[in-house]
Order: sequence, then structure tokens, then C-alpha cells
Amino acid sequence: MRAVIQRVTSASVTVEGELVSEIGEGLLIFLGIAHDDTEAELDYIANKVINLRIFEDSEGKMNRSLLATGGAALVVSQFTLYGDCRKGRRPSFINAARPEQAKALYEQFIDVLAAQNIPTQGGTFQAMMDVRLVNDGPVTILLDSGKQF
Repeated sequence: MRAVIQRVTSASVTVEGELVSEIGEGLLIFLGIAHDDTEAELDYIANKVINLRIFEDSEGKMNRSLLATGGAALVVSQFTLYGDCRKGRRPSFINAARPEQAKALYEQFIDVLAAQNIPTQGGTFQAMMDVRLVNDGPVTILLDSGKQF
């Protein structure tokens, strides 16, 4: 499982001109799910997201987590995080999960964050989405459950 985490002051998802979800301060999470991902990978990434100390404290140091700030999360499914561009010019998505598996883990990920009392919104699975954000910092963090980076 992979995630691109962006600290935001606001973020939203629109599908076909209609606002689907939006948050204020918090994290925009682009979530990619691999074909061999299980609940173990989900728990690892969710725990990292919830507890990453990437929000500033009173001294301006990144020392506070999403839990500590009371911020929100907007989770957007993004299979392209498993695009492999090492060979040729067209990405291969062979490592991305099939839609049925990915959707179940994606929805479970949202539920795990919400169960921690984090106000959590999602995009629309398998839809063409317009994602808007105001990146705070900018702060962007990459996570990989296989610890590739």
C-alpha cells in the first residue's frame, strides 16, 4: 500500500461538476492499493497517517499529529501510485489491486481513520475526479507499506 500525504489548509473533490467532499485543515491522502495488500498493510499505513508528526507546534516545529490537531482527512483512491515506468514510456499497473479488492480496502481505510475520531471524507472510487487543495508548507510525505521509501 502506498500513500502520498499532503498537509493542507483545505481540499476538495468534485465529480462531473458536483462537490463530493471537502475538508479544512488536515491531510489529503492519495491511497494506492497493491494486488497483494492485506489488512496488515492497511493498519501500517493508517497508523502512520494518524500519528505522523507533521503539523507545527507552538515553536514552529513539526511535532504534532493529525490526532493532536483535530484535523480532518480526505482520502482519494489512486491506483496510479503503482504505475511502473521503469521500462518503456507507458506505465504498467500490473501491481495495482483489482477494483473489487481495492475498493474494499479503500473503504476500510476510511473507516479506520473515522474510528479514531478523525473527521474523514472520501472521493468517489473509480471516478474521474477533480481534486483541489491548498498545500500547507508545502508538506508532502510518501509512505509505502513495503518500506520502499
